[in-house]
Amino acid sequence: MKLIDLNRDGGIGANSLYCQLGDFHFVIDSGLHPKQVGRQAAPDLTPLRGVELDLIIITHCHLDHIGSLPILMREHPGVPVVMTQPSRMIIDRMLHNSANVMVREREEKGVMDYPLFTHDEIDRLMPRLHAHGFNNPKKFSGRRDEIEFTFFPAGHIVGAAGVEIVHKHRRIFFTGDVLFEAQRTLNPAKFPHAHYDTLVMETTRGATERPADHSRLREVTRLVDTINETLQRDGSVLIPVFALGRMQEILAVLHDAKKFGKLVESPIFASGLGMDLCDYFDEIAKKTGQVHFTRTILKDLGIRKTPRDLQPGKQPPQQGIYVVSSGMVVENTPSYVLASALAGNAKNSICFVGYCDPDTAGGRLLAAKKGDDFLFDAANVKTKIRCHIERFDLSGHADREELLDFAVTTKPRSLVVTHGDPPARAWFMQQLAEQLPHTKLLDPVPLQEYRV
Repeated sequence: MKLIDLNRDGGIGANSLYCQLGDFHFVIDSGLHPKQVGRQAAPDLTPLRGVELDLIIITHCHLDHIGSLPILMREHPGVPVVMTQPSRMIIDRMLHNSANVMVREREEKGVMDYPLFTHDEIDRLMPRLHAHGFNNPKKFSGRRDEIEFTFFPAGHIVGAAGVEIVHKHRRIFFTGDVLFEAQRTLNPAKFPHAHYDTLVMETTRGATERPADHSRLREVTRLVDTINETLQRDGSVLIPVFALGRMQEILAVLHDAKKFGKLVESPIFASGLGMDLCDYFDEIAKKTGQVHFTRTILKDLGIRKTPRDLQPGKQPPQQGIYVVSSGMVVENTPSYVLASALAGNAKNSICFVGYCDPDTAGGRLLAAKKGDDFLFDAANVKTKIRCHIERFDLSGHADREELLDFAVTTKPRSLVVTHGDPPARAWFMQQLAEQLPHTKLLDPVPLQEYRV
C-alpha cells in the first residue's frame, strides 16, 4: 500500500491520509487544523494532482476530520464519499456551522481566504455523500480495481468508525479516533480481533498516563460533587464543552444526577450549535438506536438559553450551571466571556471535561494557580484567579495501554502511527518496538510517500 499523510503540520490537525491499494485510490478524512487559518488550515492536496480518486472515506464528523471535505470534493468532482448513517445525518450541519465561523472570522480577523467554501457549495455536494451501516461489508468498484470496506463502531462520538479494508488478500485497518470505554451517551468501540497486514492507529493519549484507579464513573461523580459544592456556596459553574458529543454527554450526566436526587436544584443554561445537535441526536436515537440521548433530557432539566446580556468580567445575571461552547475557551465564545466573568470570584467553579490545547485560554486557565493575574485579552479583562478550576478526565480517546493491547492483539506486519503529537507517537513507537519486534513501524513525515 502506498500512503501519504496530507496533514501538512503533522500531529493532530488537518487529518487526511491518501492511500493506494493496487489500482484503487482513496482518501481517509479531510479535516481542518484548529490552530491554523486560511488555506494553511487545510491538508496539502498537492500529492493528489493528476490522481483519479476512486473513493473518500470519512471516519467521523469532528472538524479536524471533515472541515476541508468540500475542498477535496471540489478538486475531485464525481468521487463518492462514504460514512456511517449517524455521520451522514449530522455532517451537513457541522459543515454549515464551519462556513458560518469562517465568514465571521473573515469579518472579525481579516482572514481573506475565508470562507474556504460556501453554504451553496455544501448543499450541492450533499448528494455525493452515502451512508453505510456498521458491521456490513461493502464491495466498491473503482475505475480499475475494487476493495471491500467495513465500518466498525469506534466509540469516540456518535457515528465514529474504524474502517477495515480488504484488497485481494490484504487486510488493512484504520482505527480513526477510538474510545474503548462506554460514555453516558455512547457504547464503547467494538473492533474485530483479527490479524492485519497493516494497522493505521491513532495515538492521541500516548503521552498521558492514567492513574491505575481511574474510572469514568468516578470522574462523573467528582464532577457532580464539585457542581453541588459550588452551588451550595452560592456560586456558578461553567462547564466548557465541545458542541458535538461532549455537550450531550454532560447534559445526560446532569439528567441522571437530577433523576436520582444527586443534583442541587439550580437553573441550567445552554445554547448554540450543541443545542441544535441535540435534535439530531434525538433523531439518530430514534432511527438507529446508536446514541443514548433524547430531547426529553432537555425538557426534564428545564434547559434555559444562555443570557445574551452576559458582560465580560461581570458576574452573570443569574446563578446557575452554564454548559456552553467552546470546550477550550476560545476567544469570542460564550465560555470565554463567562470564564472572564467567573474567574475572579472564589464562589465559582470552572470545570473542564475535555482536552485543552495549552495555547488556548482554557489551557492557560488549567495551568494557572489561585492568586495569579490572568488576562482575557480579547475581552479586555484582567483579573486574579480566585475561582475553583478543575479538570475531569472524560476523554473521548482510548487510553494508550488499551490501544497498545489492541495493536499487539492484531499482530500486524506493518503499523502506522497517526493523530498524535510527537511525544505521544514516540511513546507508542518505543512500546511497539518492544512488544511487536517483527512488525514494521512507521511514523510518517507529512507529504512523504511510503510503501507499507
